[in-house]
Amino acid sequence: MTGAPVVLTGSPSLGPLLARGALLSPFKRPAPDAAFPRTRLVLPGLRVDLARLAAYERVCGFPTGEDALPVTYPHVLGFPPAMRLMSERAFPLPLLGLVHTSISITRHARMPATGAYELSVHVEGLAVHRRGTQATVVTGVRDGGDVVWESRSTYLARHGRPAEARREDGKPGPLPPAAEPPPAVAEPLPAVAEWRLGADVGRRYGAASGDRNPIHLHPLTARLFGFPRAIAHGMWTAARCLAAHGTPDSCHVRADFRAPVLLPGTVTYAAKGPRFELRGRDDRVHVTGEVLPG
Repeated sequence: MTGAPVVLTGSPSLGPLLARGALLSPFKRPAPDAAFPRTRLVLPGLRVDLARLAAYERVCGFPTGEDALPVTYPHVLGFPPAMRLMSERAFPLPLLGLVHTSISITRHARMPATGAYELSVHVEGLAVHRRGTQATVVTGVRDGGDVVWESRSTYLARHGRPAEARREDGKPGPLPPAAEPPPAVAEPLPAVAEWRLGADVGRRYGAASGDRNPIHLHPLTARLFGFPRAIAHGMWTAARCLAAHGTPDSCHVRADFRAPVLLPGTVTYAAKGPRFELRGRDDRVHVTGEVLPG
């Protein structure tokens, strides 16, 4: 349950938040039963920077110049407030190395790029994951009082699974079952296109979105977190797939980030009906998702 809303006067600056999150990361002790911030941040009167939007559209493959936001763009608008929450001392997961594992989006109506919106962000809760602890962050966008877009993102802090957790009554008790990844697709979807991804995709998307997590930028910084090379942002892979798939004005979208996409690399976009996926040359599935009408 969230506390009283905190109204922001502007979108937070990402640079200081990233620095604060990086400095505090070594002192975090992630656990599924840890306390987390209950604050709900609200940003009223939000307007879109059209130049930045165009840069985002180009790197993700969306058409440029249309007076409608891509279905994934409100996530970019909500990223600075989300970072403010996740970089706080009270947020128990370390920001450095935090992995985006899934997103579900509901868009209720077309969103003009020139509109003014009210955006809100809060942490919904923590959960056990088979590789550590996962947080769910909820973002909502209102237009004139009506909810027009909402999402739930999960972020994973990888660590050893503790032997026990504390129940709500404070006594020791067993951990709940670990969250499992989505079930594997029985048969691969038919290939639609092959995409060759340059080594700079993470840097280009980071410049357009503001998400400059070091695991996406350079091989050296990615190796500090166990990756052999820089990896593509999960939200870039989702946006690129959705730009190719297409989305109606009112829709439900889900994307699960199953395995990192190493940069540079070559991937296959595959789709059939509402479902899509992104595969590597070895047929390893990196992203699965679906688009359903609202």
